[in-house]
Amino acid sequence: MDTIQPGQMLGPYRIINQIGRGGMATVYKAYQPSVDRYVAIKVLPSQLAESREFATRFQQEARIIAKLEHPHILPVFDYGESDGVAYFVMRYMDAGTLKEKMIEGRPLPLAEIDKLFTQLAGALSYAHGHGVVHRDLKPANVLIDSQGNVFLTDFGIAKILESASPRLTQTDAIMGTPAYISPEQAQGQPVDQRSDIYSLCIILYEMVTGSVPFTAETPLAVLFKHISDPLPPPSLVKPDIRPAVEKVILKALSKDPRGP
Repeated sequence: MDTIQPGQMLGPYRIINQIGRGGMATVYKAYQPSVDRYVAIKVLPSQLAESREFATRFQQEARIIAKLEHPHILPVFDYGESDGVAYFVMRYMDAGTLKEKMIEGRPLPLAEIDKLFTQLAGALSYAHGHGVVHRDLKPANVLIDSQGNVFLTDFGIAKILESASPRLTQTDAIMGTPAYISPEQAQGQPVDQRSDIYSLCIILYEMVTGSVPFTAETPLAVLFKHISDPLPPPSLVKPDIRPAVEKVILKALSKDPRGP
């Protein structure tokens, strides 16, 4: 992806500096003079310009994503294309992520898990009710503000990239993130809301136990574990887990999306 320089204009937005970078996109802090505010701009891979289908797919999906309005979904203010660069404009938040909160590998307190999980589940339920599947749910896509409230971001971006450029789908960033991917997604099968629920409960497993259930030396090996390895019961890692919580996790993490 070509680097966008500070001071450069992207549509009506002036780039301040880069604040994040991942396999899917690069994020910049920018200034919007018309309303005197800072925003976050997520710039999609420049290779997408090679796809004839991208412009249509981007406009269709971005319009849907921008209509999502929920207290725990990071709002998309705008979207556009400028000089071959496609971008989303979102609320700028000086916040951390759930990934950073769990980086020590320790289980979170039950009261905190309850708050985080309830807010995430509510955001997902709302999006699913509007026909939007996230496809890459992971702690790095969950922002947390100073009050401990979550804001789920990056809805639908995986779908835009997969649909627009099959060549890019070979990367795990497009398929989903290996540690949190559902078995059907790992096998390249069609996904629906149940795939998001699987990923959400991998996050729940990690919050409860301090670790994800499947790890390996390579991303491909992790995918195979999601597909075929039995789920290590959370109680093996955290013996004092509440039975009701473990029951939810075991049901949601069934290999078959239809359930056990």
